Amino acid sequence: MTYSIPFNKPHFTGKETKYIEDAVRRGKISGNGYYTKNCHQFFEERYGFKKCLLTTSCTDALEMCAILIDIQPGDEVIMPSYTFVSTANAFILRGAKVLFADSRKDFPGIDEDQIEALVTERTKAIVVVHYAGISCDMVKIMDVANRNKLYVIEDAAQGIDSYFENKPLGGIGHLGCFSFHETKNISSGEGGMLCVNDDTFLKRAEIVWEKGTNRSAFFRGEVDKYSWVDLGSSFLPSELVAAVLRAQLDKLDNIQDKRKQIFSRYAQNLKEWADKNGIALPYHPEYATKNGHMFYMVLEDLDQRTKVIENLKQNDVMAVFHYLGLHNSPYYEDKHKHGKLNQTNRYTDCLVRLPFYYDLDLKDVDMISNLIKAIEFN
Repeated sequence: MTYSIPFNKPHFTGKETKYIEDAVRRGKISGNGYYTKNCHQFFEERYGFKKCLLTTSCTDALEMCAILIDIQPGDEVIMPSYTFVSTANAFILRGAKVLFADSRKDFPGIDEDQIEALVTERTKAIVVVHYAGISCDMVKIMDVANRNKLYVIEDAAQGIDSYFENKPLGGIGHLGCFSFHETKNISSGEGGMLCVNDDTFLKRAEIVWEKGTNRSAFFRGEVDKYSWVDLGSSFLPSELVAAVLRAQLDKLDNIQDKRKQIFSRYAQNLKEWADKNGIALPYHPEYATKNGHMFYMVLEDLDQRTKVIENLKQNDVMAVFHYLGLHNSPYYEDKHKHGKLNQTNRYTDCLVRLPFYYDLDLKDVDMISNLIKAIEFN
Protein backbone atom coordinates (compact mmCIF):
# COMPACT_ATOMS: atom_id res chain seq x y z
CA MET A 1 0.00 0.00 0.00
CA THR A 2 1.21 3.50 -0.86
CA TYR A 3 0.61 6.15 1.80
CA SER A 4 0.20 9.89 1.24
CA ILE A 5 2.57 10.29 4.17
CA PRO A 6 4.98 7.33 4.28
CA PHE A 7 7.00 6.37 7.31
CA ASN A 8 10.26 7.21 5.53
CA LYS A 9 11.29 8.92 2.32
CA PRO A 10 14.96 9.22 1.31
CA HIS A 11 16.22 12.75 0.82
CA PHE A 12 18.43 13.75 -2.10
CA THR A 13 20.55 16.89 -1.96
CA GLY A 14 20.78 17.36 -5.74
CA LYS A 15 24.49 16.56 -5.99
CA GLU A 16 24.28 12.76 -5.91
CA THR A 17 24.18 12.18 -9.66
CA LYS A 18 26.79 14.90 -10.24
CA TYR A 19 29.24 13.15 -7.93
CA ILE A 20 28.44 9.73 -9.39
CA GLU A 21 29.20 11.08 -12.87
CA ASP A 22 32.42 12.57 -11.56
CA ALA A 23 33.41 9.22 -10.03
CA VAL A 24 32.85 7.55 -13.41
CA ARG A 25 34.91 10.19 -15.22
CA ARG A 26 37.76 9.65 -12.78
CA GLY A 27 37.99 6.11 -14.17
CA LYS A 28 37.82 4.22 -10.88
CA ILE A 29 34.53 3.02 -9.46
CA SER A 30 35.75 0.17 -7.27
CA GLY A 31 36.29 0.94 -3.60
CA ASN A 32 38.84 3.11 -1.82
CA GLY A 33 39.13 5.78 -4.47
CA TYR A 34 38.71 9.57 -4.42
CA TYR A 35 35.23 9.71 -2.85
CA THR A 36 35.90 7.00 -0.30
CA LYS A 37 39.01 8.80 0.92
CA ASN A 38 37.14 12.11 0.89
CA CYS A 39 34.40 10.70 3.14
CA HIS A 40 36.99 9.20 5.50
CA GLN A 41 38.66 12.58 5.78
CA PHE A 42 35.35 14.32 6.48
CA PHE A 43 34.50 12.10 9.43
CA GLU A 44 37.99 12.03 10.87
CA GLU A 45 38.33 15.82 10.75
CA ARG A 46 34.81 16.71 11.91
CA TYR A 47 34.48 14.21 14.76
CA GLY A 48 38.07 13.38 15.61
CA PHE A 49 37.73 9.65 14.90
CA LYS A 50 41.20 8.07 14.66
CA LYS A 51 40.43 6.03 11.54
CA CYS A 52 37.28 5.61 9.47
CA LEU A 53 36.56 2.91 6.91
CA LEU A 54 33.41 2.99 4.78
CA THR A 55 31.62 -0.34 4.52
CA THR A 56 28.73 -1.68 2.47
CA SER A 57 26.53 -1.68 5.60
CA CYS A 58 26.59 -1.25 9.35
CA THR A 59 26.23 -5.05 9.43
CA ASP A 60 29.62 -5.31 7.71
CA ALA A 61 31.15 -2.88 10.17
CA LEU A 62 29.89 -5.02 13.06
CA GLU A 63 31.26 -8.17 11.42
CA MET A 64 34.62 -6.45 11.09
CA CYS A 65 34.49 -5.74 14.83
CA ALA A 66 33.95 -9.41 15.59
CA ILE A 67 37.03 -10.29 13.52
CA LEU A 68 39.15 -7.51 15.00
CA ILE A 69 38.52 -8.49 18.63
CA ASP A 70 39.19 -12.11 17.63
CA ILE A 71 35.86 -13.62 18.66
CA GLN A 72 36.23 -17.37 19.11
CA PRO A 73 33.65 -20.12 19.69
CA GLY A 74 32.56 -20.00 23.32
CA ASP A 75 33.30 -16.31 23.83
CA GLU A 76 30.42 -14.30 25.32
CA VAL A 77 29.19 -10.90 24.19
CA ILE A 78 26.72 -8.75 26.14
CA MET A 79 24.25 -6.57 24.25
CA PRO A 80 20.65 -5.33 24.47
CA SER A 81 17.86 -7.57 23.22
CA TYR A 82 16.02 -4.54 21.83
CA THR A 83 18.07 -4.07 18.68
CA PHE A 84 18.30 -5.12 15.05
CA VAL A 85 19.40 -8.68 14.34
CA SER A 86 22.71 -7.55 12.78
CA THR A 87 23.99 -6.52 16.22
CA ALA A 88 23.82 -10.14 17.36
CA ASN A 89 24.48 -11.93 14.05
CA ALA A 90 27.91 -10.38 13.63
CA PHE A 91 29.19 -12.14 16.75
CA ILE A 92 27.17 -15.34 16.53
CA LEU A 93 28.64 -15.92 13.06
CA ARG A 94 32.07 -16.10 14.72
CA GLY A 95 30.85 -18.60 17.31
CA ALA A 96 30.07 -16.27 20.21
CA LYS A 97 27.30 -16.75 22.73
CA VAL A 98 25.18 -13.63 23.08
CA LEU A 99 23.86 -12.61 26.50
CA PHE A 100 20.94 -10.22 26.22
CA ALA A 101 20.42 -7.43 28.73
CA ASP A 102 17.13 -5.64 29.29
CA SER A 103 16.37 -2.06 28.29
CA ARG A 104 15.99 0.84 30.68
CA LYS A 105 12.53 1.72 31.95
CA ASP A 106 12.85 5.32 30.75
CA PHE A 107 14.59 4.58 27.45
CA PRO A 108 14.91 1.65 25.00
CA GLY A 109 18.71 1.59 25.31
CA ILE A 110 20.53 -1.04 27.36
CA ASP A 111 20.10 -0.93 31.14
CA GLU A 112 23.67 -0.12 32.09
CA ASP A 113 23.13 -1.34 35.66
CA GLN A 114 22.40 -4.88 34.43
CA ILE A 115 25.60 -5.36 32.46
CA GLU A 116 28.03 -6.37 35.19
CA ALA A 117 25.79 -9.17 36.46
CA LEU A 118 26.10 -10.81 33.03
CA VAL A 119 29.90 -10.71 32.96
CA THR A 120 31.67 -14.08 33.29
CA GLU A 121 35.24 -15.25 32.71
CA ARG A 122 34.22 -15.93 29.09
CA THR A 123 32.89 -12.44 28.38
CA LYS A 124 34.88 -10.64 25.71
CA ALA A 125 32.87 -7.56 24.77
CA ILE A 126 29.95 -5.27 25.50
CA VAL A 127 28.02 -4.02 22.48
CA VAL A 128 25.94 -0.93 23.20
CA VAL A 129 23.22 0.36 20.89
CA HIS A 130 22.54 4.09 20.91
CA TYR A 131 18.82 3.79 20.23
CA ALA A 132 17.25 6.71 18.33
CA GLY A 133 20.66 8.40 18.32
CA ILE A 134 20.48 8.90 22.10
CA SER A 135 23.62 7.90 23.96
CA CYS A 136 23.81 5.20 26.57
CA ASP A 137 25.65 6.16 29.77
CA MET A 138 29.15 5.57 28.46
CA VAL A 139 30.83 6.40 31.77
CA LYS A 140 29.09 3.44 33.43
CA ILE A 141 29.72 1.15 30.47
CA MET A 142 33.39 2.01 30.07
CA ASP A 143 33.88 1.57 33.82
CA VAL A 144 32.46 -1.97 33.72
CA ALA A 145 34.54 -2.74 30.64
CA ASN A 146 37.79 -1.37 32.05
CA ARG A 147 37.44 -3.18 35.37
CA ASN A 148 36.71 -6.47 33.58
CA LYS A 149 39.13 -5.95 30.66
CA LEU A 150 36.38 -6.07 28.03
CA TYR A 151 36.09 -4.46 24.62
CA VAL A 152 33.32 -1.93 24.02
CA ILE A 153 31.73 -1.71 20.58
CA GLU A 154 29.27 1.07 19.84
CA ASP A 155 26.43 0.23 17.49
CA ALA A 156 25.80 3.83 16.50
CA ALA A 157 23.75 2.92 13.42
CA GLN A 158 21.27 5.67 14.37
CA GLY A 159 23.79 7.93 16.06
CA ILE A 160 25.38 10.13 13.42
CA ASP A 161 26.14 13.65 14.69
CA SER A 162 25.04 12.83 18.23
CA TYR A 163 27.10 13.10 21.40
CA PHE A 164 27.68 11.75 24.87
CA GLU A 165 28.62 14.88 26.78
CA ASN A 166 31.17 16.37 24.35
CA LYS A 167 32.22 13.10 22.73
CA PRO A 168 30.74 11.94 19.40
CA LEU A 169 28.92 8.63 19.45
CA GLY A 170 30.97 5.93 17.77
CA GLY A 171 34.16 7.52 19.06
CA ILE A 172 34.08 6.44 22.71
CA GLY A 173 34.38 2.64 22.72
CA HIS A 174 37.23 0.69 21.17
CA LEU A 175 35.26 0.46 17.89
CA GLY A 176 32.17 2.19 16.54
CA CYS A 177 29.75 1.34 13.73
CA PHE A 178 27.42 3.55 11.68
CA SER A 179 24.68 2.96 9.12
CA PHE A 180 23.95 4.99 6.00
CA HIS A 181 20.85 3.01 5.04
CA GLU A 182 18.13 5.09 3.41
CA THR A 183 16.21 5.27 6.70
CA LYS A 184 19.10 7.10 8.41
CA ASN A 185 19.76 10.84 8.70
CA ILE A 186 22.33 10.73 5.91
CA SER A 187 22.20 7.95 3.38
CA SER A 188 24.02 6.26 0.54
CA GLY A 189 21.09 3.88 -0.04
CA GLU A 190 22.91 1.07 1.67
CA GLY A 191 26.21 1.68 3.42
CA GLY A 192 27.98 1.94 6.72
CA MET A 193 31.24 2.83 8.42
CA LEU A 194 33.66 1.43 10.97
CA CYS A 195 35.39 3.85 13.33
CA VAL A 196 38.60 2.62 14.92
CA ASN A 197 39.36 4.38 18.20
CA ASP A 198 41.95 2.02 19.68
CA ASP A 199 45.49 2.11 18.28
CA THR A 200 45.66 -1.67 18.61
CA PHE A 201 43.30 -2.09 15.66
CA LEU A 202 44.45 0.68 13.34
CA LYS A 203 46.61 -1.34 10.94
CA ARG A 204 44.68 -4.59 11.14
CA ALA A 205 41.31 -2.94 10.44
CA GLU A 206 42.49 -1.85 7.01
CA ILE A 207 43.72 -5.37 6.25
CA VAL A 208 40.42 -6.97 7.32
CA TRP A 209 38.61 -4.36 5.22
CA GLU A 210 40.66 -5.30 2.15
CA LYS A 211 39.84 -9.03 2.16
CA GLY A 212 42.67 -9.87 4.54
CA THR A 213 45.36 -8.39 2.30
CA ASN A 214 47.80 -5.52 2.73
CA ARG A 215 46.62 -4.07 -0.57
CA SER A 216 46.16 -0.52 0.75
CA ALA A 217 49.71 -0.47 2.13
CA PHE A 218 50.94 -1.64 -1.30
CA PHE A 219 49.22 1.21 -3.12
CA ARG A 220 50.71 3.67 -0.64
CA GLY A 221 54.15 2.27 -1.49
CA GLU A 222 54.72 0.86 1.99
CA VAL A 223 55.34 -2.72 0.73
CA ASP A 224 56.64 -3.97 -2.62
CA LYS A 225 53.78 -6.44 -3.14
CA TYR A 226 50.55 -7.30 -1.46
CA SER A 227 49.35 -10.69 -0.30
CA TRP A 228 46.95 -12.51 1.99
CA VAL A 229 48.08 -11.76 5.54
CA ASP A 230 44.99 -12.11 7.77
CA LEU A 231 41.28 -12.86 7.90
CA GLY A 232 39.05 -10.48 6.01
CA SER A 233 36.34 -10.03 3.43
CA SER A 234 35.12 -7.59 0.82
CA PHE A 235 33.75 -4.97 3.17
CA LEU A 236 34.44 -1.77 1.24
CA PRO A 237 31.74 -0.16 -0.96
CA SER A 238 32.16 1.09 -4.51
CA GLU A 239 33.03 4.67 -5.36
CA LEU A 240 29.44 5.18 -6.54
CA VAL A 241 28.15 4.54 -3.04
CA ALA A 242 30.79 6.83 -1.56
CA ALA A 243 29.90 9.55 -4.06
CA VAL A 244 26.27 9.50 -2.95
CA LEU A 245 27.36 9.71 0.69
CA ARG A 246 29.66 12.64 -0.06
CA ALA A 247 26.71 14.54 -1.54
CA GLN A 248 24.78 13.95 1.68
CA LEU A 249 27.70 15.10 3.83
CA ASP A 250 27.78 18.39 1.94
CA LYS A 251 24.34 19.12 3.42
CA LEU A 252 24.75 17.45 6.82
CA ASP A 253 24.16 20.56 8.92
CA ASN A 254 21.07 21.53 6.93
CA ILE A 255 19.69 18.00 7.17
CA GLN A 256 20.28 17.92 10.91
CA ASP A 257 18.66 21.30 11.47
CA LYS A 258 15.49 20.26 9.65
CA ARG A 259 15.26 16.90 11.38
CA LYS A 260 15.64 18.54 14.78
CA GLN A 261 12.82 20.94 13.86
CA ILE A 262 10.58 17.97 13.04
CA PHE A 263 11.47 16.29 16.33
CA SER A 264 10.80 19.43 18.35
CA ARG A 265 7.47 20.01 16.59
CA TYR A 266 6.25 16.49 17.40
CA ALA A 267 7.39 16.88 21.01
CA GLN A 268 5.72 20.27 21.40
CA ASN A 269 2.47 19.11 19.80
CA LEU A 270 2.14 15.85 21.72
CA LYS A 271 3.50 16.60 25.20
CA GLU A 272 0.25 17.65 26.87
CA TRP A 273 -1.72 14.80 25.28
CA ALA A 274 0.97 12.27 26.19
CA ASP A 275 1.12 13.45 29.81
CA LYS A 276 -2.65 13.26 30.10
CA ASN A 277 -2.76 9.70 28.76
CA GLY A 278 0.30 8.30 30.52
CA ILE A 279 2.20 7.89 27.25
CA ALA A 280 5.98 8.22 27.14
CA LEU A 281 7.71 10.40 24.57
CA PRO A 282 11.46 10.19 23.80
CA TYR A 283 13.64 10.64 26.88
CA HIS A 284 16.99 12.40 26.76
CA PRO A 285 19.38 12.08 29.71
CA GLU A 286 21.33 15.25 30.51
CA TYR A 287 24.53 13.74 29.10
CA ALA A 288 22.96 12.97 25.69
CA THR A 289 22.27 15.19 22.71
CA LYS A 290 19.49 14.45 20.23
CA ASN A 291 20.20 14.13 16.52
CA GLY A 292 16.67 14.03 15.11
CA HIS A 293 16.85 10.44 13.99
CA MET A 294 13.31 9.41 14.94
CA PHE A 295 10.28 10.29 17.02
CA TYR A 296 8.64 7.49 18.96
CA MET A 297 5.90 7.05 21.55
CA VAL A 298 5.56 4.28 24.12
CA LEU A 299 1.88 3.44 24.58
CA GLU A 300 0.46 1.68 27.62
CA ASP A 301 -0.22 -1.63 25.88
CA LEU A 302 -0.38 -3.43 22.55
CA ASP A 303 -4.05 -2.56 22.02
CA GLN A 304 -3.31 1.17 22.31
CA ARG A 305 -0.43 0.93 19.87
CA THR A 306 -2.51 -1.02 17.37
CA LYS A 307 -5.23 1.61 17.63
CA VAL A 308 -2.78 4.43 16.91
CA ILE A 309 -1.27 2.65 13.90
CA GLU A 310 -4.70 1.71 12.51
CA ASN A 311 -6.15 5.20 13.00
CA LEU A 312 -3.24 6.79 11.19
CA LYS A 313 -3.46 4.19 8.45
CA GLN A 314 -7.13 5.08 7.89
CA ASN A 315 -5.95 8.65 7.31
CA ASP A 316 -3.26 7.58 4.83
CA VAL A 317 -0.40 8.03 7.30
CA MET A 318 2.09 5.22 7.90
CA ALA A 319 3.41 4.64 11.42
CA VAL A 320 5.32 1.51 12.38
CA PHE A 321 6.38 -0.47 15.42
CA HIS A 322 10.07 -1.27 15.79
CA TYR A 323 12.21 -4.16 17.03
CA LEU A 324 10.91 -7.46 18.31
CA GLY A 325 13.08 -8.43 21.27
CA LEU A 326 15.77 -10.79 19.98
CA HIS A 327 15.58 -12.98 23.09
CA ASN A 328 12.05 -13.97 22.01
CA SER A 329 12.94 -14.58 18.36
CA PRO A 330 12.40 -18.03 16.84
CA TYR A 331 16.15 -18.45 16.38
CA TYR A 332 17.20 -17.48 19.90
CA GLU A 333 14.32 -18.10 22.30
CA ASP A 334 15.60 -21.56 23.33
CA LYS A 335 19.12 -20.15 23.80
CA HIS A 336 18.16 -17.27 26.11
CA LYS A 337 18.63 -18.42 29.71
CA HIS A 338 18.81 -15.13 31.60
CA GLY A 339 15.23 -14.48 32.64
CA LYS A 340 12.38 -12.38 31.40
CA LEU A 341 13.33 -9.01 29.95
CA ASN A 342 10.32 -6.98 31.01
CA GLN A 343 11.26 -3.63 29.50
CA THR A 344 12.31 -5.18 26.19
CA ASN A 345 8.93 -6.91 26.06
CA ARG A 346 7.24 -3.61 26.83
CA TYR A 347 8.98 -1.76 23.99
CA THR A 348 8.30 -4.67 21.64
CA ASP A 349 4.56 -4.36 22.33
CA CYS A 350 4.11 -0.66 22.98
CA LEU A 351 6.59 1.46 20.99
CA VAL A 352 5.41 3.16 17.79
CA ARG A 353 7.51 5.28 15.41
CA LEU A 354 5.92 8.23 13.64
CA PRO A 355 6.71 9.37 10.08
CA PHE A 356 10.08 11.08 10.07
CA TYR A 357 12.13 12.28 7.11
CA TYR A 358 13.80 15.47 5.89
CA ASP A 359 11.10 16.37 3.35
CA LEU A 360 8.26 16.00 5.86
CA ASP A 361 6.55 19.39 6.05
CA LEU A 362 5.96 20.83 9.51
CA LYS A 363 2.30 21.31 8.53
CA ASP A 364 2.11 17.56 8.02
CA VAL A 365 3.70 17.04 11.44
CA ASP A 366 0.89 19.19 12.87
CA MET A 367 -1.72 17.18 10.98
CA ILE A 368 -0.30 13.85 12.18
CA SER A 369 -0.17 15.17 15.73
CA ASN A 370 -3.80 16.27 15.56
CA LEU A 371 -4.86 12.86 14.29
CA ILE A 372 -3.11 11.24 17.24
CA LYS A 373 -4.60 13.65 19.77
CA ALA A 374 -8.07 12.88 18.46
CA ILE A 375 -7.68 9.20 19.36
CA GLU A 376 -9.58 8.19 22.49
CA PHE A 377 -8.52 5.25 24.63
CA ASN A 378 -10.97 3.32 26.78
